[in-house]
Amino acid sequence: LTVLNAGRRYLKAEDLSGKVFVTSGLGGMSGAQAKAAVIAGCVGIIAEVDEAALLKRHKQGWLMEISNNLDHCIARLRDARKNKIALSLGYHGNVIDLWERLVYELDTTGELLVDLGSDQTSCHNPFNGGYYPVQLGFEEAKKLLSTSPGKFRTLVQESLKRHVAAINRLADKGMFFWDYGNAFLLEAQRAGADVEKRGSNKTEFRYPSYVQHIMG
Repeated sequence: LTVLNAGRRYLKAEDLSGKVFVTSGLGGMSGAQAKAAVIAGCVGIIAEVDEAALLKRHKQGWLMEISNNLDHCIARLRDARKNKIALSLGYHGNVIDLWERLVYELDTTGELLVDLGSDQTSCHNPFNGGYYPVQLGFEEAKKLLSTSPGKFRTLVQESLKRHVAAINRLADKGMFFWDYGNAFLLEAQRAGADVEKRGSNKTEFRYPSYVQHIMG
């Protein structure tokens, strides 16, 4: 319902075939994002840093395909988008790398390859394993979390700023992003990322919450 309503509201489209939805997080209930993309008929690319979670979702049938190669992900995205094939592809890696690659594709080819975007990392718990920094691999980041939580926190906040910068760049070109109620925008704001709504007070974000804006 969220993906379909986002398409109706943001893209003015009842048919989402050929549209691309990019998000992250395949743990907990967020495994549903991949299934939602296929039900809605669009192309879903979902990033996950934890290989165990990714493989579990694939084995359970939530994900159609998995890959740890961004070149492959972009190639599959282009093909499915062009041929209007429903696809759920799990990218084993940090979603920031995926967002920044989409910015690179925009800058080098002029193509906006994503229509809808969101995030379902556990950003309500960003400094204790709910969100992993892009600067380190998953195992390295887990080790840093236990040995130097202060450094881990700093890297997470730097990552959140990069995360938002890439989303903002794509949103400025026409992608529609929403908050999935996971405190992503709140933590990004606390980290100093550019998420405040222009001309409003600091309690308003430039991107809407799915609860009020989409489901409501």
